[in-house]
Amino acid sequence: MSPVSPSIVVKGFSFRYRGRRRATLQDVSFAVSPGEMLLILGPSGCGKSTLALCLNGLIPHGIDGEMSGEVRVAGHDVHDTPVSEMARSVGMVFQDADTQFCMLRVDDEVAFGLENLRVPRGEMSARIRSALETVGLAGDERTRIDRLSGGARQRLALACVLAIEPSVVVFDEPTSNLDPTGAEEVFAVISRLRARGGHTIVVVEHRLDHLIGFVDRILMLGRDGTVRASGSPVEVLRDHGDELDVAGIWVPQVGELIHHLVKRGVQIDSYPLTVDQAADSLAGLLARSGQDGLSVKNGPFEERPPDPDRPSDLAPRAQRWATYDASPWSAQDSPARSTAIEISGLSYRYPTGRVALRDVSLTIPEGSFYALVGPNGAGKSTLASHLIGSIRPAPGAIHLFGRDLRSMAPSELAEWVGYVFQNPEHQFVAGTVYDELAFGLRVRERPEVEIKERVDVLLDEFDLSALAQANPFTLSHGEKRRLSVASMLILGPRILVLDEPTFGQDRRNTTALMGMLARLNEAGRTIVMITHDVRLVAEYARRVGVLVDGSLSFEGEPDQLFGHPSVLERAHLVVPPILELSRRLNSADRSFPAVATVSRAAEALDRRLDLVPGGRRSLVRP
Repeated sequence: MSPVSPSIVVKGFSFRYRGRRRATLQDVSFAVSPGEMLLILGPSGCGKSTLALCLNGLIPHGIDGEMSGEVRVAGHDVHDTPVSEMARSVGMVFQDADTQFCMLRVDDEVAFGLENLRVPRGEMSARIRSALETVGLAGDERTRIDRLSGGARQRLALACVLAIEPSVVVFDEPTSNLDPTGAEEVFAVISRLRARGGHTIVVVEHRLDHLIGFVDRILMLGRDGTVRASGSPVEVLRDHGDELDVAGIWVPQVGELIHHLVKRGVQIDSYPLTVDQAADSLAGLLARSGQDGLSVKNGPFEERPPDPDRPSDLAPRAQRWATYDASPWSAQDSPARSTAIEISGLSYRYPTGRVALRDVSLTIPEGSFYALVGPNGAGKSTLASHLIGSIRPAPGAIHLFGRDLRSMAPSELAEWVGYVFQNPEHQFVAGTVYDELAFGLRVRERPEVEIKERVDVLLDEFDLSALAQANPFTLSHGEKRRLSVASMLILGPRILVLDEPTFGQDRRNTTALMGMLARLNEAGRTIVMITHDVRLVAEYARRVGVLVDGSLSFEGEPDQLFGHPSVLERAHLVVPPILELSRRLNSADRSFPAVATVSRAAEALDRRLDLVPGGRRSLVRP
């Protein structure tokens, strides 16, 4: 019996974008078997999305650059095959589904691709019906696309791909723009697609907790665009845990916790990847730790010197910037106020007639780290737009440090409130990264020597020094996000509003950015963070407000929010996987607390297993 040919073969592939000195991908080689699901991991800017674009022929046919090596997908050499021909074999689902849509209604959108490929009209109805059933949109054929939720729109994008019947489906961070419930919807469809067979699946994704359970293999790229590891999820997470940690690559929360225990010397019978697996493994470990049949072996604890490239060591670097006050006023000159933001009865209706905010009243004390959460379309960004004056509130509806926002000129308001947009490209105005950072200071006529000092600090802090002369629009998604945050931080506003600040970021840069925000908050800045990421809410926010259909439906501490399932459901949120795991362990062992962060779960396990700081203990069978 002859061996089955791989669906994807990449040999010695390298690619350098035009205008870049360094290649984004270097000497990449791997193969994917028919029906296999491959997950591509790597730090921000390592070339994950670039590799995805190579698989459907957009590189090299639609994007300029230098390419070498071989890429064959579904039997086609992408270098010699037009994109139109590759589209019959390779379907691509991008980050932003809306950029893929051309029609108004669901069924017309699915039909659009079929018409372009000249599929006979007699076949179209069956293909459209099958594709919509697969993604859970049967019955929505006549629905307007703009009335679908974010998750439903992303599932529609997949239906458009599936109707073409490609043998390979590539997902490039398909959940990055979605709230947690929408992301789970997409993961559920990918899981069904994987179980059904018939497609080779390649996924580039940061959210792994609900994906890792049905991945066949992981390809790990390094920051230099080379392959650093390839193997099953257990092999990569178990054998390359330290490298993943140093590179700052997102791993499932369960994986973080298990890696912590392994580093402390705890021997675990298996290497769990999911909450179910970890609950069984750790419950057994907790039970055995109190039995006489378990011996204890203590060993030396090796203290690790600080590593500037390790995520856990990046946060202290932020102290240099947090203490470097770039604001146009000094702390001594600022008025002593107890309330940073006071919103009273704020309502807003868009010219289209859609009601975005309904009688919202909210008080945020000075120095707060406040998270604003809720489903897509709940009114979060509309509320933020009022805070920066791009939507003018009614007189008396918003006060900043006791002053009516309506009384402030735009230039004055910009020195009080900084806003980082959800889409970084919406705020870029300069031709280079350096000039983008310098722009706000130059408008304020700061001395060029001072500008250079401040810009150099931010370039270093946000790992952008090597890109100082690059055009902001040529950066990766993660690099654009870091630049957008840095360009606002350089002005030193008293209130910083960030709309999805860690969107598209790897763990290293998320840790660095959130560490910097935490330091700024400790120094007195008020932080308002709009996010879908419940991990950030659990780890950094001290207060959280939930917007649903334009109304404030909950306000309190994060732990209180996670204890209200009905609120979470309405807000399209899910509890952090580590909280789900700790609750399962609490059910088996009442002494184990229910906690919402990996660090707190690790501390609880250390205490429960008597893993004292400064020592090392391993649990082994005699």
